[in-house]
Amino acid sequence: MRIRRLVAAGAMAAVAGLTLASCSSGGDATESAAAIVPELQNDQQVEIVFESYNLTQAGLWTDTVNQLIDEFEESHPNITVTGQPTQGNGAASGNYVSSVQTQLLAGDPPDVAQLTFDALEFTATQLGAKPLSDIVSAEELEEAFEGEHPMHPNARVLADWDGKTVGMPYVFSTPVLYYNADALAAAGVTDPDFSTWDSVEQIAEKVSAQTGKPSLDVSCLAVGGNWCMQGLFKSNGAQVISDDRATIEFGSDAAVDTVERFAEMYDAGVLRSADSAAMQEGLAKGDTQMLLITSALQGMFMQAAEAGGWTLDAAPMPAFEGQEAVPTNSGSALFVLSEDPAKQRAGWEFIKFMTSDRAYELISSKIGYLPLRTGLTEKGGALFDWAQANPLIQPNLDQLDRLQPWVSYPGDSFMQVDTLLAEAIENAVFYGKPAEETMTEAADRAQDLIE
Repeated sequence: MRIRRLVAAGAMAAVAGLTLASCSSGGDATESAAAIVPELQNDQQVEIVFESYNLTQAGLWTDTVNQLIDEFEESHPNITVTGQPTQGNGAASGNYVSSVQTQLLAGDPPDVAQLTFDALEFTATQLGAKPLSDIVSAEELEEAFEGEHPMHPNARVLADWDGKTVGMPYVFSTPVLYYNADALAAAGVTDPDFSTWDSVEQIAEKVSAQTGKPSLDVSCLAVGGNWCMQGLFKSNGAQVISDDRATIEFGSDAAVDTVERFAEMYDAGVLRSADSAAMQEGLAKGDTQMLLITSALQGMFMQAAEAGGWTLDAAPMPAFEGQEAVPTNSGSALFVLSEDPAKQRAGWEFIKFMTSDRAYELISSKIGYLPLRTGLTEKGGALFDWAQANPLIQPNLDQLDRLQPWVSYPGDSFMQVDTLLAEAIENAVFYGKPAEETMTEAADRAQDLIE
C-alpha cells in the first residue's frame, strides 16, 4: 500500500474557473459508461488510486482504511492501491467533490473515490462516475450485495441514480444521542428518557443547573450537519426539497417550526452554540454532557470515556412530540471514475473488498460506522461478540430499519444550497433572527440556484 499526496495548489487555482463540462467525457454517467469489463489475468499488474476522506482523519479512521488496503493487496497481489486523502481546501469544509473535480480537470482523477451522498446527482451526471451496473454483470453486482451477510435493503439503494447502481454504499451512520451517564446521574437523572425533544430539554435543564452551563449539543444545527438536519425536518413533517426535486421546501411552516423548537432550547440556556469541531470535543472534554451526532465518532468517544473515567451511553435520535423520529444517513459510497477498463475492473475488485464482511468487521468495531451487512452482528457473525459487548451500537442498528436517505440537491450549486440552509439555521437558532423570515428567504435564494 502506498500513500499519494498531491502538491497541486497552483494547478487547482489554475483550473478552478473552468467548467467541468469542458473536459468531462460526455456529461451523464449513462452516456460515458464502459461496457462490462473483463476480469484481470493473474499476471496482469494494475495500479489504482483510491481517494478517501477518511484518510484525512488521523488515528482510527486512517489506520483502519490502511489496514484494509494492505489486506486487499495481500489477497490481490496483481493490484496495487495508492491511498490518498481528499486534496486541497475542500477536505476541511467537507466539499470532497471539489478535490475530484479539480483532479479531473487536470486530467488525473483518482480511479476510485469515496464521495458523500449529498453529491450523488453531481457525481453521477457531472463527474463521469461509471455506473457499476454498466461495467459488471447484473449477476456479479447482485452477488456483491448479497453474500453470506447481505447488505441491508435500506442501504443498498442509496447510491442508485436514474435506475442504475452508480456507486456502492460504503460507510455511513445515523444520528445518535451520546451522553455522559455519570454526569446525568450527578444531576439526579439515573433513568433518562430521550424519546422526545421535550423530555431531552427537561433532562438538559437538570444537568445544566448542576453544571452551570448549557449541557446539550446538536450537531445537526451546525455547518456541516445538514445530513442529520434533514432527519430532524422529516421528523417534524418537513422536508428540504419536494419529491419531484423541483421545489426547495425548507421554508415551509413545518421547517420553520422545527428550527424554532431548537431556538427555544437555546433561549432556555440548555443548548450550546458551537461549531462542529467544538461539539465533537465537548462531550469528550466534559464541556457538554449530551450530544446528537454521527455514530462515526463512537470509537473516539469510547476512548475518551475510558481515558476520562466516565460512562458513555447512547440513545436513538429523539422525536418531536406526537410524531415518530425519522433518521437520515450520513456517509458515502464508492465510485469508479477511471476510463481504463483494467483499472475499472481493479477498482471494482477493490470496492467489493471494501464493502465485504471483513471490511465491515473492522470499520464497525474500530470506527463506529454502521455494519451495512447487519447479519454480522447476529449469532455466528464476526461482529456478534463485539455487538454483545458494545450495546452502544444498538440505536444505530435500530434506526437503520427506519432510515430515509440523505437527499442531494439538483444542479451544480448543491453545495451553495447546503450553505444557505446551514447559515439560516444558525442565524435563527443561535443569533436571534426571526425563523420564518430567515428560512423563507434562504429557501427563495436556494430555489434560484436549482432552477
